[in-house]
Amino acid sequence: MMSQTSLESKLKALQCHFTWDLDPSRSRLFRLRYQLEDIGTEEGNSWLGHIYNLRGYVQYKLGFSKDAQSLFNKAAEAFCQTRRADADEGPWLVVNYGNLAWLHHHLGEQAESQAYLSKVDALMNKYPSPSQDELHPEIYAEKAWTLMKFGKDKKQLAADYFQRAIRMQPDMVEWKTSHILVLRSILTSVYTGLDADMLEKMRIAKEKDPENLYLAVHYLEQNAKTMKRERVEDEAGELAQKILKNPVSSYNGLKPLLWVYFEYVSVDEAIDLAEEALRRHPDVRYLKSCVALCYKWIITSRGSFPNQSMIDRAISLHEELISLYPQSSLVKKIDLASIYAKSNHSQAKAEQIYQELLESDLDPADKQMVYNRFAHYLNIVRRDRQGSIQYHKKAAEIPYKSHFRENSIRVLGKIKDAYRKRAEGLEEFLQNRQEP
Repeated sequence: MMSQTSLESKLKALQCHFTWDLDPSRSRLFRLRYQLEDIGTEEGNSWLGHIYNLRGYVQYKLGFSKDAQSLFNKAAEAFCQTRRADADEGPWLVVNYGNLAWLHHHLGEQAESQAYLSKVDALMNKYPSPSQDELHPEIYAEKAWTLMKFGKDKKQLAADYFQRAIRMQPDMVEWKTSHILVLRSILTSVYTGLDADMLEKMRIAKEKDPENLYLAVHYLEQNAKTMKRERVEDEAGELAQKILKNPVSSYNGLKPLLWVYFEYVSVDEAIDLAEEALRRHPDVRYLKSCVALCYKWIITSRGSFPNQSMIDRAISLHEELISLYPQSSLVKKIDLASIYAKSNHSQAKAEQIYQELLESDLDPADKQMVYNRFAHYLNIVRRDRQGSIQYHKKAAEIPYKSHFRENSIRVLGKIKDAYRKRAEGLEEFLQNRQEP
């Protein structure tokens, strides 16, 4: 039996979720747990082992060690199924065994922890990295896939790790697809599309991975800006039929396809597609969230005049989703407030939701989002420009890099330029704000 100091030293040197400095907040953990559950566990998903590994880590961090161990064991089984039918082990298990070594250590089961450390050593000796100074490509790929799930600030590192993995092991199609998707998410914003080089990379990835509908939809979305409506409609229709036939998953491409319909084809057809998917699988909460999102887009669009029955349907769905995602319902509550604000008889409920959120104990990132959304509510619904400015400033003051912070800073900049005399102090505020 090795000493405690020696054991801890070896554990810290492992490559696994416990040593990757992920350190998410509790609200982020709950959000991630639901996201991973919604991906689904259908056979044939090449990322199934990685999904179970990350779910196990999330459950451990939330205090559910038994669930964590069960999920880590499922991860090992999934890797054996998706990697090679004739091999019970391989380098893809290094991260999984590292997770189990850490879990048993935290549970006080040091013999089991040492057993998994020995397994890691055996795998690394049997399957050394093709590049002496780098990790094994399987480790890079799993680390990259994991970092993709932890916010925009970790996505560039994820892209770098995917690139390293692909350079050493270029035959893994799913790594190339995920690399392209993470690059797309880094390079695309609400305000800009992709350049010609990136579009060409997406096209090549789509050809190499023709069954990946999630990639196909994002490629269509990028091209839809320059395509004729009829062609967008035809391609969207073909993708919709394929998606409806496939197992339900948050990575089946439905949600981004609904946006393509909403933005480039027809609002009514977007609703019809979402409702049809839910009709086929009426108990799947992810599909309920897709339908709710469609209604929210329509109801909160600028210049929209939704009828009360549509608002009532949207309210009903959002209230149900808040109960289906109980520890991760902040965005749904804000969306519900936005919908109430459009209703003929529920505007007081919008105010009530915002007041409850403003008084609740939120982490800085979530607080920033609430401030930003409340600022827009004050300006658009309440016509309270000064109140709106104050909450945009509160959002901008939180040194956390996000779309909401960028949006508040941009709004304040426009107000400063347009109303110089009535925007006293804004220039100084914008110059002196703390950067993340």
